[in-house]
Amino acid sequence: MRIEDLGVRLRMRRTAAGRTIASVAVDAGLSVPYIANLENGRGNPTLSAVSNLAGALGARLIVELADGDQRAIEAPTALPDALLQFSRSARFATEAARMAKATGTPETTLRERLLHAMAGMGSLATRPLEESDWHRILDTAVLTTRA
Repeated sequence: MRIEDLGVRLRMRRTAAGRTIASVAVDAGLSVPYIANLENGRGNPTLSAVSNLAGALGARLIVELADGDQRAIEAPTALPDALLQFSRSARFATEAARMAKATGTPETTLRERLLHAMAGMGSLATRPLEESDWHRILDTAVLTTRA
């Protein structure tokens, strides 16, 4: 996995959990600048550091050696800043919690999936999206999960 892809995954999981870099740093026993650099695709993390980060984020690290001709698993797309900001809103938190309860999905997992789905929808736009656009995309997700 490329360091840039690892950074995207770390940021997505952290923001989906509604956590700050500082809170993750404390739990992982790492510095804030170290984690910020990793999330920005810089650095050369040790396996121990990545394992500590996974634990702090409620995930588990899986290391696999694959044949050289196997295609790498596609990394998630980086989340737009406007979506990251929207994910900190009370409405996003409320709807994600409701959807998690309705589907029986752990809330952190649901938030991560929802952010990824919203980013995918947003990638179809021909202009930068604003908060009102993210509300409409969230409305779509809410409507599709109601019974």
